[in-house]
Amino acid sequence: MAQHNETGKKGEEHAATYLAGKGFQILERNFRYQQSEIDLIARKDKLLLFVEVKTRTNLSFGNPEEFVSWGKARLIKRAAEHYIYAKDWHHDVRFDIVAVTIQNELMQVKHIEDAFN
Repeated sequence: MAQHNETGKKGEEHAATYLAGKGFQILERNFRYQQSEIDLIARKDKLLLFVEVKTRTNLSFGNPEEFVSWGKARLIKRAAEHYIYAKDWHHDVRFDIVAVTIQNELMQVKHIEDAFN
């Protein structure tokens, strides 16, 4: 597996652990719908959370969260609509970004709530 794929997996695992520590139950990982993918879907009480995880080992080109494009957000929302309908969800939803930076085996997390709607 390519190095960037391994980095992404580490970041997603760390993001899931972080969210679980905040009281969220991880419902889905890498949920796919057509050409869209949602990295994590989590729930806490009556809030359903759709999370895009961005992981970087080098900040030379910018922070991880800066790499979530308008097009990517649109695809995530489309997949989320499908998920909400399929699960018959009638409560709150939120779209977050969890930015993970890995440098010298140290991981830092930046949780951006309500990153796009």
